[in-house]
Amino acid sequence: MDAAFPRGGFTAVVGPSGSGKSTFLHCMAGLERPDAGSVLVEGHDITRLSERDLTRMRARAFGFVFQSFNLLPVLDAEENITLGQRLAGLPLDEDWKDELVESLGLADRIHHRPAELSGGQQQRVAVARALVHRPSVLFADEPTGNLDSRSGGQVLEALRRAVSDHGQTVVMVTHDPVAAARADRVLFLRDGGVEGELRSPAPDTVLEWIVRLESA
Repeated sequence: MDAAFPRGGFTAVVGPSGSGKSTFLHCMAGLERPDAGSVLVEGHDITRLSERDLTRMRARAFGFVFQSFNLLPVLDAEENITLGQRLAGLPLDEDWKDELVESLGLADRIHHRPAELSGGQQQRVAVARALVHRPSVLFADEPTGNLDSRSGGQVLEALRRAVSDHGQTVVMVTHDPVAAARADRVLFLRDGGVEGELRSPAPDTVLEWIVRLESA
């Protein structure tokens, strides 16, 4: 399949179970190597990088948000946000970190541990952690899957603002037509290939596509 993801855009990837959504995302993010083809990021084909260089590329250029929050329970929100920077020995832009925390509505929860945060707050901490090093692309794999509708909406708003306010590029896998409609466009996958594309999506239209793909 061929697909391009413009800088500063928000793309949702949608498809039936088994369509290859997560594999597609993992190959784009260098978490799995494709059997064929190439993945170009900042002009580099990451499929040709050594494991060492690929690890460096992921640490520098990519941010990740998953369905599970993956926060360390013994650390507070701020420590979780900055952990990756500290482990990698990279400098931390305190002003940017503070701006993220404020924009994500976490300023009054920054010294709370995960057990003291709601699910939506924990996922917003994960979003801040994914963005604090200013990655080229943020990859989100079912980021609202474990959340109620209100908390999920807060996380989607955080991703939307990462694009609109900070110029980040977001690629999100989701099965939820409401979540997909927050993106600039939707790519529909079936049997490992791109079946179609929808720009300025609406939930009803996304749902129609999903039903069509599942019945095909």
